[in-house]
Amino acid sequence: MLKRMFGAPDPGRIRLRFAGRAVLGIALAVAVCGLAGQSLAGAVAGGLAALLALFTVTDPTVRGQALTTVLLPAAGLPVLALAAALHDLPVARDLAFLAVVGAGVYARRWGPRGHSLGVFAFMTYFVAQFLHTTPGQLPELYAAVLLSVATAAAVRFGAWCYERRLPPAAVPAPAAGTGLARITTRQAVQATAGAGFALVVGQSVSGQRWYWAVGATWWIFVNTASRGETLVRGFRRVLGTLAGIGLGLLVALPVAGAPLPSAVLLAVCVFGIFYTAAVSYTWMMLCVTLLAELLYGLLGVLTPGLLALRLAETGVGALGAALAVLVLLPVTTHAVTDHWIQRALHRVHLCTAEAAARLAGTEGADPAARVAELEQSLARVRLSVAPLVHPLNPLLGRKRRARRVLALLDDCAREIRGLVAVAADPEASHDARLAAACWRVEHAVEALTGGGAVPARSERPAAAEPALAHLHGLERALAELAAPLRHHTPLGLDRAV
Repeated sequence: MLKRMFGAPDPGRIRLRFAGRAVLGIALAVAVCGLAGQSLAGAVAGGLAALLALFTVTDPTVRGQALTTVLLPAAGLPVLALAAALHDLPVARDLAFLAVVGAGVYARRWGPRGHSLGVFAFMTYFVAQFLHTTPGQLPELYAAVLLSVATAAAVRFGAWCYERRLPPAAVPAPAAGTGLARITTRQAVQATAGAGFALVVGQSVSGQRWYWAVGATWWIFVNTASRGETLVRGFRRVLGTLAGIGLGLLVALPVAGAPLPSAVLLAVCVFGIFYTAAVSYTWMMLCVTLLAELLYGLLGVLTPGLLALRLAETGVGALGAALAVLVLLPVTTHAVTDHWIQRALHRVHLCTAEAAARLAGTEGADPAARVAELEQSLARVRLSVAPLVHPLNPLLGRKRRARRVLALLDDCAREIRGLVAVAADPEASHDARLAAACWRVEHAVEALTGGGAVPARSERPAAAEPALAHLHGLERALAELAAPLRHHTPLGLDRAV
């Protein structure tokens, strides 16, 4: 976990800029709320709105990100009004919360924008429970949310829009299928059921902080697509919460809500959330937990008993998510793994073909864009395979094969990156051997994804030309992938499962 946190690569310092901009945007949003005369509750609501505007909006283009950011209040403010109106009606409040959970997860079928709006709507309802919002507070909280989203947008799209200098991000295609065959529909049912369990059991644990359990269930379902991914994410959430509580005993309790140290530590937590999100959910949850503890310190209610209660409610939420994905409309890890491995292999073929076209002098050929798509697919493969390579997985044979598959796919990506770098050289030339090697790569990918016979690895003399050397490396990795993927027990691309 330490290696993943401190040793993870950060090409172009994207994670560093992402985290630095978040600290700036959220700090300015809270400052604007303070200058506008907002209370502490308004500042908390505004800070959360700014955090979500900077964290959850992931459209592939800057124009799309700006539009989604504009739409966030339209999704959140009606939900905030609903939560406030139902404040004194517990049964109606709880049923409405579950409806928001289901709708928020279902909205993911519309891609990044649906995901962002669903998260914002859920978190707006959640913060209403955190602040015990009543109808009389709505004007102040509305102003706080609008001011904060506008401030975050000014920072993101005006002062520090580094995305303008980057190629558009690759976005996975929407999940196929209709009705319950669609993964997002199944997850909406699962999340609602898991949240219902968390709500009932969480209220039996605490009549005041029960919403923590519902929040834990919700966030465990975010960015997961199979029961294995969900179970691993639940484990990591509990682990990160436990570590955060231990750190809170050492840091948040002694600070005891002192404004200046709390502000500095809150900025550190925000930086940690954004910097670690892409590489370690456990570290991100540690930062989230410490941030929540510091906020409770500012509100004057932080005690060791409250920290123990947070851990208990998080455990309830994780249990609710686990029961939902194990019992209700389960989506197997193997089905999701198969899908993403096939997509990654298809991207390998597209990258190779685009690089070959570039070397042949074809105008408009741009393998760099295909590499971004490959990296995105490989990230999803790693996420889907995470349950198989988890330290607690007792199936050692499948764990070894999963690690072998990941290593060979990483080899493919490394060779592709090298090939694209060579293709970018204006002096690089094309010859018949490159065309033949590209054809062999295409045939190997078609065989792996279509169930045909994969060409055996053949020993070839070392190629002097860099492009040809990278293509030979690709051939080797693809040939070696056949054995772990075609094993008699399932991992991915196994047609018997």
